[in-house]
Amino acid sequence: MARARRSNDWGFPRWRGYEATREATNVRICDRAGCNEPGDCPAPKAPNSNERWYFCQKHAAEYNSKWDYFEGLDKAEKEERAKAERQTSAGYAEASHYGWAGSGDGSRSADEMRALEALGLEADAEFADIKKAYRARAKEVHPDVKPGDEDAAKEFQKLHLAYEVLKATEERREWRG
Repeated sequence: MARARRSNDWGFPRWRGYEATREATNVRICDRAGCNEPGDCPAPKAPNSNERWYFCQKHAAEYNSKWDYFEGLDKAEKEERAKAERQTSAGYAEASHYGWAGSGDGSRSADEMRALEALGLEADAEFADIKKAYRARAKEVHPDVKPGDEDAAKEFQKLHLAYEVLKATEERREWRG
C-alpha cells in the first residue's frame, strides 16, 4: 500500500506562498520597440479611448511628458474640462492650507523654491533675508532706474512675482500660528 503524501497547504502558517504556483507567470513586455522591460504602466493610446499602451516606467514617463490632455478640444470644451478637474482636485488644494500638500518635508513648495532661486537665496532663508534680497535686486533693475530697458523690466517682474509668492506663504504661516 502506497503512503499518501501530505500537501503544503495544511495548517497555519501555510507552508507555501499564498499565490505560489508551479506554472510560469506571464509578464507583459513594454510596448516600446526594442525594450525588454516589464510593461506594467498603462497609457492611453488616444484621448477618450479605452485602448492602452503598456510601457515600462521609463517609457511611460517619456510618453506622458508629451501628452496633451486637451488635444482635439475647442476652447469652450477645454475650459469646461479644466473646471471639472479643478473641482475634483479641490480637496488637494484645500489640504495645502494645512500643510499636507507640497514637496519634501512640507517646509517649501516647488513654487517657493523657484522664487528663492530667482532671488538668489538658499532654501532655508528667513523672510527678513528674502525681503532684503528682493529690495536690493529690485533697486538694480527697477523701471524707474532703467527706463526703456525691456530686459530690466522683465527681470523686475520676475523678482516681484517671486517676492509675492514668498510673501503670501509667509502670511499663511503667520495666520496658522
